[in-house]
Amino acid sequence: MQLHNLKVPDGARKRRKIVGRGPGSGHGKTSCKGFNGQNARAGRGVRRGYEGGQMSLIQRIPKRGFNSKNPTVYQEVNLENLTRFKEGTVITADLLKSHGLIKQLFHPYKILGMGDIKKPLTVQAYNFSKSAEEKIVKAGGKVETITLSDVRNHFSPEEKSK
Repeated sequence: MQLHNLKVPDGARKRRKIVGRGPGSGHGKTSCKGFNGQNARAGRGVRRGYEGGQMSLIQRIPKRGFNSKNPTVYQEVNLENLTRFKEGTVITADLLKSHGLIKQLFHPYKILGMGDIKKPLTVQAYNFSKSAEEKIVKAGGKVETITLSDVRNHFSPEEKSK
């Protein structure tokens, strides 16, 4: 075998597709896009999930559950973070904010039961987990549930603006 006898195998070199250059190219008129329709035109084609006017799949499937448009998002404070306070301390939103345990003074916070507490503390919060409530009462402390208006009434207008 010599160099001038070598041939490129069939299919090794693929010809570039040339479209829209008349009937002689084999890709003329509609440029391999079929007859005119939404996908043949410039710009975006059919959006995802569109089924040509038929009710889309997401609308046909039954829905379950409920997601509130205005959910209550609590700031979370664990019991282990309350061990830094002295015995008999009344733990309020202001105290938690000053120690960096909550970020927003007028947003609700919840006490969670992670960790143990051995000192009797009076804890004021919007909500408590069951385990946190049991551990605080077991240690000899008190649990007080508050509302947003209670916190707002506690502060003067000058303190609220801070």
